[in-house]
Amino acid sequence: MSDQNKPLTDWIGSRETRTETLSEFPAQAAAAMLDLDGEPMTRGNPLPPLWHWFYFLPQPPRSQIDVDGHPKRGGFFPPVTLPRRMFAGARTRFIRPLTIGEPAVREGEILAVKEKSGKAGKLVFVTVRYRLRQDDETRIEEEQDIVYKEPGPRIPEPVLLTPPPEVPAGAWVEEIKPDTVLLFRFSALTFNAHRIHYDRPYALEEEGYPGLVVHGPLTAVMLAGLTAKHSPGKRITGFTFQGRAPLFDLHPFRLMGRPEGDTITLEAQGPDGKTTMQATATLG
Repeated sequence: MSDQNKPLTDWIGSRETRTETLSEFPAQAAAAMLDLDGEPMTRGNPLPPLWHWFYFLPQPPRSQIDVDGHPKRGGFFPPVTLPRRMFAGARTRFIRPLTIGEPAVREGEILAVKEKSGKAGKLVFVTVRYRLRQDDETRIEEEQDIVYKEPGPRIPEPVLLTPPPEVPAGAWVEEIKPDTVLLFRFSALTFNAHRIHYDRPYALEEEGYPGLVVHGPLTAVMLAGLTAKHSPGKRITGFTFQGRAPLFDLHPFRLMGRPEGDTITLEAQGPDGKTTMQATATLG
C-alpha cells in the first residue's frame, strides 16, 4: 500500500533522530537579524530560548519542493494532502540551556494525528514531540502543533487602529516594523522556502493574503526575547505559544508582556488592535 493510501494515524509513533553540531554561525546570524548587540554567540555560551529552531533543519533537494515552497509531503510527517500548513503552537520546557559549538541530538516522535471538520473546512492536527540532548542529558523537551487546512477565503488587509489600544499598567511593550529583509533573513536562517513569506505575488494571488506573512515562529522568538530583555538574572524555563491570526508586513505590530511573579503573559497585537499570538513564559 502506498503512503498516500495509508490511514494518517499510521504515522503515530513515527520517529526520527538527527545529530548536529550547534555551530556559531546560525546563532550569530540570528543575533544580527534581531539587532542584539554584544550578545556572546560563541562556542561555550548558552543558546537563547527557542533558538534551537535555527538547527536540525529539513534539507530536501530542490526536486522535492512543492509549488508552495514546502517540502513534498511524506517521510517523518504524514502525507496530509490539505494544501495549507502552519506551525500553530508549541509547549517547550527548557531544562538546561543548549551550548553553542557542541554536538547535540534531536529525537522526534509523532504523538497524535487528528482529522476534524468545522467552519474552516477540513483540518488535520499533527502533534510532534522533540527531545534535544547534549552530553547524554535532555536539555529541551517540546511539543509542536502542526495544522493542515483547506484554502479559505481571501483575508482582508487589517484596518489600522489609530491610536492603538492603551497599554496596561506595568506591561512591557515593543513595536516591531516587519520588512522584507527581516522576513527574508528568518526564512534563510530556517531554510524555509514557503513562498508566503517572500513571494508577494504568490502570497496575494495564490493564497489570498493582503501582504507577506510574518512567520509565526519569528513572532514567538521575539516574544521570548522580550521576556529575556526585561528579566535580567532569570532564565526562561518554560514557553508556550498559540497562533491566532496572521501578521503581515504592511504595518508595525506590538509585542506585549505582563509579568505576574515568575509568570509572564505575552501577546502579539496586530495593527488593528487584535491579538494574533498568545504566549506564556515561566521564569526560574
